[in-house]
Amino acid sequence: MTGTQRRQQLIEIGRALFAERGYDATSVEEIAQRAQVSKPVVYEHFGGKEGLYAVVVDREMSTLLEMITASLSQNRSRVRLEQVALALLTYMEERTDGFRILVRDQPASAAEGTYSSLLNEAVNQVAHILAGDFERRGLDMSLATLYAQALVGMVATAASWWLDVRSPSKEVVAAHLVNLCWNGLTHLEADPKLASEWPSGKGVRDL
Repeated sequence: MTGTQRRQQLIEIGRALFAERGYDATSVEEIAQRAQVSKPVVYEHFGGKEGLYAVVVDREMSTLLEMITASLSQNRSRVRLEQVALALLTYMEERTDGFRILVRDQPASAAEGTYSSLLNEAVNQVAHILAGDFERRGLDMSLATLYAQALVGMVATAASWWLDVRSPSKEVVAAHLVNLCWNGLTHLEADPKLASEWPSGKGVRDL
């Protein structure tokens, strides 16, 4: 292997072990053993277990944040809510190991609240969108952050539950989450669909 290939191999092995066992229960020796290299090779690339963990977390954070940010870049409000929910569910589905690393134990020296920090960034972006919608409707813009906290928190909690059950499909989960966000309990739709599944003649209502 080239140095780049070896580094990538160690990152993938480290990600799998950290997701399976957590940071404290994972050793440099086991990482090296799975990669069929000596321990000094791991130290050479990352300086130790903490360095490898930091690289793994940074990559997962960047991937998830990019997916969430992209989902908020266009479309009307309801569609953007759908895309945020789908982005988080898709990340969890495709990179389950990465998600488990973000939400479980971290080394004491690591920055605290990694996943919480990422969700706060999502809250800030959603609050910016809602502030514009609130202003357009003559609502109190100062409450946009409160609503953004509620929306992101609801999606994140439901998504964590779905990670274990994987049923119904992520599209159905996203549709029902947005159904509650958009319509409230009083006006729930009996069979909500994502906007992309609506008949071509049906427009998306703006907030």
